[in-house]
Amino acid sequence: MKIAVLALQGAFYEQEKVIRELGAECLELRQPKDLSKTFDGLILPGGESTAQGKLLRELNMFEPLREMIRGGLPVLATCAGLILLAEKSSNDDRSWFQTLPVTVRRNAYGRQLGSFHTVQDFGGMKDIPMTFIRAPYIEKAEKDVEILARVDGNIVGVRCRNQLALSFHPELDSDRRIHRMFLENIR
Repeated sequence: MKIAVLALQGAFYEQEKVIRELGAECLELRQPKDLSKTFDGLILPGGESTAQGKLLRELNMFEPLREMIRGGLPVLATCAGLILLAEKSSNDDRSWFQTLPVTVRRNAYGRQLGSFHTVQDFGGMKDIPMTFIRAPYIEKAEKDVEILARVDGNIVGVRCRNQLALSFHPELDSDRRIHRMFLENIR
């Protein structure tokens, strides 16, 4: 199994490390020709969603990736990746792929100093560590979106069709259950 990781900006290296640790191959997506390679799933890492979105457009990778996601390519999106997938943002008029029927709030927990760590249940799994760094949360999820996790009443993890999207960074903790879930869904 080969997982593509968007490697234009952000925490892509940490995602790749986890995927390899779980026995899958990684492919870095850095330029349009990388999209012609074969891969089974996609990770949109945390980082800066505006920078990632602009780079995707400048490199002519945006539309091909959006079509792959719309076509059913399994996606794991964390933090900025969630913002890239979201249909809308309540506090930013920019939108990107618009494949996930949710409304997000960017930097919902504040700036860097508002970063925090907690342990919560996620999609039937108990005690999942969650690290939030300048994180968004989901203010509204449409009816076909399955809510997998909440923190303080805010939606921080969802699944909709082929998309698994999180406000937090599971790659920064030692628990691999969320990445394992993603890979098992592909298999």
